[in-house]
Parts: sequence; structure tokens; C-alpha cells
Amino acid sequence: MQPGNLVAPIIVAIGVIIAAVAFAMVTTLLESADSGADLRLTRLEEAFDAEAAQRARLEAEIGTLKADLARLRDDMSLLANRAPVAPSTVDVPTTDATGLTSSEDEQHQPETEALTEQMKAARDRFNKGVTQPRNKTMLAILGRPREDLGSDCRTISNPRLKGLVETRQIGPIKATMLKPALDSLERIFAKLKEDEPDIYAKLGTAGALCVRLIRGSSTSVSNHSFGTAIDITLQGELDPFADGTMQIGLVILAEHFNEEGWYWGGGYNREDGMHFEVGEETLRKWQAEGLIPTQ
Repeated sequence: MQPGNLVAPIIVAIGVIIAAVAFAMVTTLLESADSGADLRLTRLEEAFDAEAAQRARLEAEIGTLKADLARLRDDMSLLANRAPVAPSTVDVPTTDATGLTSSEDEQHQPETEALTEQMKAARDRFNKGVTQPRNKTMLAILGRPREDLGSDCRTISNPRLKGLVETRQIGPIKATMLKPALDSLERIFAKLKEDEPDIYAKLGTAGALCVRLIRGSSTSVSNHSFGTAIDITLQGELDPFADGTMQIGLVILAEHFNEEGWYWGGGYNREDGMHFEVGEETLRKWQAEGLIPTQ
């Protein structure tokens, strides 16, 4: 074979060798690339799993914080910022020009020694346009509940007044009161349940109808005697009388009672934050509407 005739086969052989080497290199690179991609994908999956675990931990922490916040709100609905004072324990009855002793508000004399911010707010903000009925008004509209009155709770013996009173379950409490007062209380609690369900769920009562004299008086009749007053508790706790402070929940509740024409005991000279009673204007309105028949 002539040397010139060997060139072509040599070139073809070289090309085949180069092609084989190139194929081998490409295959190696592709395998290397696939391995790198798998490694990166594995790392991404691990990072995603770690992020998901971290998110789950954060969501759990948020749930715990929300529960803590709910408990804190519950506590705040029961307790006010306390600034204790040394209240007087003497109740001094006063007498008006008619000879009848004054209302339960004025019976709570002398005034609490130091007004707290809550008490100042109660005086400035609440009971606007609502007058606490005096004994003169209560007796004129509803009559004397019974002749023999003492410091202990007794029953109504006045047939007319007894016929105006009934016992009713209203939300979480049962109360015996004047029928239109119970109707009004139902409206108050319905609105409270909508606006402040946490407070509504904690409602209780320390008593409503209680035919007795005002504490510290030998003549003045408590408005509890007519079925127009109720003492509210929150989560079974009584708000201490005349300690210069009031439970936050009662302050919120007072807005709803005021809207219905009830007077709040937080405005007394010696505060009685758990006490709510139907205002004089409301009683006269019920009388005009025939809800309280004229004697």
C-alpha cells in the first residue's frame, strides 16, 4: 500500500479515537452533573424540611402566646390596678326634709378617703342622666315591701309588689326581681354576650331581691327590697365594698347598665362596684308605660 493511501484510514482512526474520548468525557461530565444536581436537590429538600420544622415550632409558640394573652385578658377583666386606701367603716344615715332617710348612695358617708383614678373615672363618666331613686320615690311607685324590716333579708308581704316580682334564669344567673327589671337585664346580658363574651361567661350574682334596711340605718329601705337592684360577681369573686378600687369587668359592665337606665354603685361616695339598680327615670318610664301599675 502506498503511503498516500494510509492517510485516510489514519485520519478516520484518529477521528474515531477522538470521538470515543469525547463521548467518554461527555458521559463523565453528565454523570458528574447529575450527581451534583442530586446533591443540591437533597440539600434543598433538607433545608425545606428544616424550615417547615421551624415554622411548626413558631406556630406552636404563637398558639401558646395567644393562650397566654387570653388568660391575661381574663385576669384583667377581674382585677383592677389596686391602690388600696384606708376606708372608713362608719355608715352615717342622713335624713331629708320629708323625714325619710336618703338613698343608698348618700348613706355611704363619709366619702372614701382618697379617690383613685378608677373612682374619678366612675364619677366623671358613668351614671350620666341616671338618678338613683330615693326611698321616697320607691315607696311612692312600688309601696312598702313589708312593714317589719330589719337588717336581715326577708320576703315581700305586700301583695301588689309581690305580684310584680318573679324569678327568672337569665344567661348564667338566676334572679328574683321586678318583671320589667328582668326584661331589661335580659337585654343587657344579650348585648354583653355579643360585645364582651369573656366577661359574660364569668357573670354571677351575690343576690338581687333582699327585703331589708340599708346597712347602718334603722329606717331607710334598701332598693334590693323592691326587686330593682342586683349585685354582680365575676368568676365568683365579690368586688370589695369601699376599698377604693373596682374590678375592670364591672367598669365595662356599667356601660351596658347605664345604657338601659340603671344606676351603678361605682358612683357612690363610698364605691360599691358590684351594685346596680334601676334608675329613677327608668322606673317612672315603666310606670308611664303601664309596666308598673299605678297604686
